[in-house]
Amino acid sequence: MDTTRSASRQAKDAKEEMKPWIRRSARVGYMAKGVVYALVGILAFMAAIGAAGGKTTGTSGMLHSVAKAPFGNILLWLIGIGLIFYIIWVFIKAIKDPKNVGTGAKGIISRIGFFVSGIIYGALAFKAMKIAMHAGSGGGGSKKTFSAKLLSHSYGPWVIGAVGVIIIGYGIYELYSGLSQSFMDKFLTGEMDDHERRIAKNSGTMGLTARGVVLGMIGFFFIETAVTHDPDKTRGLDGALSELIQKPFGHWLLGIVAIGLILYGIYQITRGRYEHMSFGKYS
Repeated sequence: MDTTRSASRQAKDAKEEMKPWIRRSARVGYMAKGVVYALVGILAFMAAIGAAGGKTTGTSGMLHSVAKAPFGNILLWLIGIGLIFYIIWVFIKAIKDPKNVGTGAKGIISRIGFFVSGIIYGALAFKAMKIAMHAGSGGGGSKKTFSAKLLSHSYGPWVIGAVGVIIIGYGIYELYSGLSQSFMDKFLTGEMDDHERRIAKNSGTMGLTARGVVLGMIGFFFIETAVTHDPDKTRGLDGALSELIQKPFGHWLLGIVAIGLILYGIYQITRGRYEHMSFGKYS
């Protein structure tokens, strides 16, 4: 009996020791994600105002731009390693459910979303480190190739269309979170001063709204691909930003969205510092 109780106590102690490590990983990961979006926003804003070096690019193009900057490879390594911490956190959320989203339909969807997010950011982290080692090649074709492969199957358009609907749904969720400011519930507001709360609220409001709009556009491109069976219609973040600049008052629209993406990056960095991280029954 004493042996069993001792083993149980050791297991509990191991969990308690792991908790700060998980928390630190999550915080570093959120900050790395914030840096990625802030850099994409900066490049887009530079394109909107016609500054040299500006471009409407996605995360992959941003990484290539960073590689050309002084000490760019060091920054890429930091981004890649930081994103690995973020990936660890989202996989823990998917498997261990520290946020207690549950096993109902809504919880399962959320946990699948965490898992997919981990895969996406895993690919981005690998890309960052690959470019840092001078092994990266220009991106952009893989997404279209994958879409073309899917469209060659009878179920392909349905899969692509479903992905588009999911992306739009998540975009609406982020849009609502930004406009309603419900995201503030995630913060340890008691540990923040008035200035920090204002930064979190303002950056989250505009940042989540901008990202919601961009995700809506990306989802529309996926649905358009499914309907037209044209893989060239499938576009990501870079395609959404390029589409904006072609609209009437496009430079203004791009500039507003770019500022929103920069603020989304600031929101993620603030989230990394002040998010409330309760580990529920796994704490």
